[in-house]
Amino acid sequence: MKIFVANRSEIAERVIRTAHDLGHTVAVGYSDSDREARFVRMADEAYALGGTTTAETYMNADKLVALAVRVGADALHPGYGFLSEVASFAAAVEEAGITWIGPSSKVLAALGDKISARQIAEKAGVSPVPGISHSIASRTELEAFVAAHGYPVVTKKADGGGGHGITIIRSVSDVDLFFAVNGHNLGAFFVEKFLEHAHHVETQSMRDSNGKFAVVSTRDCSIQRRNQKLIEEAPAPGLSAAVVAELERASRALFDTVGYEGLGTCEFLIEGENVYFMEVNPRLQVEHTVSEEVSGLDLVEQQIAIAQGKPAADVGAPHAHSFEFRINAENPSLGMRPAYGKIRHLAWPLGHGVRIESGIAEGDVVTADFDPMLAKVIVTGPTREAAIARSKRALSELVLDGVANGVQLYRDVLSHPDFANNNFSTRWFEESFLPAWIEKHPSAPEELEPEAPTERRETFTIEIDGKRVTLTLPQEMFGSANRAQAPAQARRRRSSSPARRAVLGESSNGEVASPMQAIVVRVLVEEGAEVAEGDLLVVLESMKMESYVRAPRDGVVKAVSVADGQTVAAGEILVKIG
Repeated sequence: MKIFVANRSEIAERVIRTAHDLGHTVAVGYSDSDREARFVRMADEAYALGGTTTAETYMNADKLVALAVRVGADALHPGYGFLSEVASFAAAVEEAGITWIGPSSKVLAALGDKISARQIAEKAGVSPVPGISHSIASRTELEAFVAAHGYPVVTKKADGGGGHGITIIRSVSDVDLFFAVNGHNLGAFFVEKFLEHAHHVETQSMRDSNGKFAVVSTRDCSIQRRNQKLIEEAPAPGLSAAVVAELERASRALFDTVGYEGLGTCEFLIEGENVYFMEVNPRLQVEHTVSEEVSGLDLVEQQIAIAQGKPAADVGAPHAHSFEFRINAENPSLGMRPAYGKIRHLAWPLGHGVRIESGIAEGDVVTADFDPMLAKVIVTGPTREAAIARSKRALSELVLDGVANGVQLYRDVLSHPDFANNNFSTRWFEESFLPAWIEKHPSAPEELEPEAPTERRETFTIEIDGKRVTLTLPQEMFGSANRAQAPAQARRRRSSSPARRAVLGESSNGEVASPMQAIVVRVLVEEGAEVAEGDLLVVLESMKMESYVRAPRDGVVKAVSVADGQTVAAGEILVKIG
């Protein structure tokens, strides 16, 4: 069987390894910047998708389906992220006669929308977090919910995921900010009561075509920043037998109600003995590794087997305890701000119970083009205490120089008594641990993050055995003399770039600069507008982190240099205030 993997980096490698273990052939597509990536070399066949942005490549459904058909793929594995939960993509794969390795497009459509998922949960007899199971229509409706339930509440986008589209609202000023950022077209948002002291617990579940269901393991994913997971563990500690039984009952009910076939994760908030449903992730998840470690199962193998109509494996009780640490390109001393740079030195930990899943190598340049996760370190021991001790040792061996990351931060989390005693919630890391940690580890004076060099390429038309083909090569292959002859168009593009640079944190002559390489989500001011110090000017997003750029002083907007959807460099001028 030939499997087309519609993804990149470490998850592509993860799928490729299992496919090869099973004797299958693997094909992948790749972006221009991934041409030399390890997953491309590992695949049996690799094809250029043509482009550098996600929209041109890994999010281009038409291009991916056409390529899968062209290479004669029998099945397609979407990995996670990108198009893995997009029902229309799954439907296009199915319509092309290619087996979709995952739940059907109809299931994705039902569960991919978080409002629909709440409604399905209610139908299945599963209690969601207290909230409204429809889109909020106005500020009045949001304020009415607050009046009934009190602050804090949380607004969520129905099609959000991975921490996107989630806003915690604690006051009237937060309500004002929410509407300033999102406008009054709220068709995509719903609202829930925000649970301050809950654990985020999930079930790794699977169900085959005969209705055989199993929870492979529970997982605790409460160590988070910006509603995105940092450390996960299996099984989830500190759960009573009654809570575990309810998690399994609710997960089975959800899967049975929609006729789910494949692997997926049911996510819950646990507050005391109360179990509240949040959502179903109808795909493999980043943290699936810890469930594999404590169960002995290869979950990608199970995905492939179920997609082929084979029965799911039998599942026993967990036989160990496992942690996963997401190694992200983020600077903890700057509040987990996205980081970039070149990996100068890389050495992975070794030893019993240590597993590494990574898509990076020494010398790679980390940019803002893709997700900030560089690798996953998975550490397993016979007990939670043993796994913590082994994790400290493993993380102390890890060397990753050149890009800011959270390795030391994780070691300090493991040493904290609250973590050892399971005395934490989803807010503990961001609101308690991280601020105290930053005080002890202040950042150096903030500078512009290095940007990845832009590779220049030349394309030639050649003939191979009489067949006309095009060949694209880096200009660097032709030596310094030829580099001096770079195409005039490329020289013009570099010399005419409108970006102006500024030192971060300063506002010279009223110029407000971007604090990072990012995408402009929303520009909230226009030329001629009067602003006061602290007013919101621009909303940015980088590596799933949303940042607010505010006016440094009172004044009038003299110029707006960016527009919604534009990519900006660190230090690029956004707005000028006079």
